[in-house]
Amino acid sequence: MITFQIAGYLTEFTGGRAEIKLNGSANTVAEALNQLWSEYVGLRDRVLTEQGHVRPHVNLFVNNQIVLRDRVLQTEITGDAEICIMPAVSGGTEPPAVAGG
Repeated sequence: MITFQIAGYLTEFTGGRAEIKLNGSANTVAEALNQLWSEYVGLRDRVLTEQGHVRPHVNLFVNNQIVLRDRVLQTEITGDAEICIMPAVSGGTEPPAVAGG
């Protein structure tokens, strides 16, 4: 079984589901994602570029392990797997200046 954890705004494209379990197996992360795309077509374009690469603002974790963006799709899966798809968190502001300081 492959379990996907979907975080942040990406749940808009999974009908609000943050966890999706797919029966079956896959040899690589790319194969697992193709199974996910077959059920949630709109999610693909938010995770992959038109060339099929992971978007710079999306992180994929396989079994709680960080995998380099350029290698994650080729990462082998054996047995049950958990794949977390998480938008990168960035931005923010600098702390306000302290008056009189």
